[in-house]
Amino acid sequence: MDLSKKSQANVEYMIEQIKTKLRMATGAAMQASAFSVNQYDDIYDLYDMVMNKQNLSISEVEAVVSELGQLRGNQ
Repeated sequence: MDLSKKSQANVEYMIEQIKTKLRMATGAAMQASAFSVNQYDDIYDLYDMVMNKQNLSISEVEAVVSELGQLRGNQ
């Protein structure tokens, strides 16, 4: 996957990967298609941070979920 290109498909891929890594119980409620390519850079930053961490603390998971919620609402 070439994440250097801003596309809706890449946004959806990154959201799905974040959800998988976080093992989000409410992942189904957070549809990847609800995110816009306009937020690509912010989503990429979250994706990069989540994927480069071996483990995330509960507070980090909560912060990521909160940020995703804000990004989803700011389309």
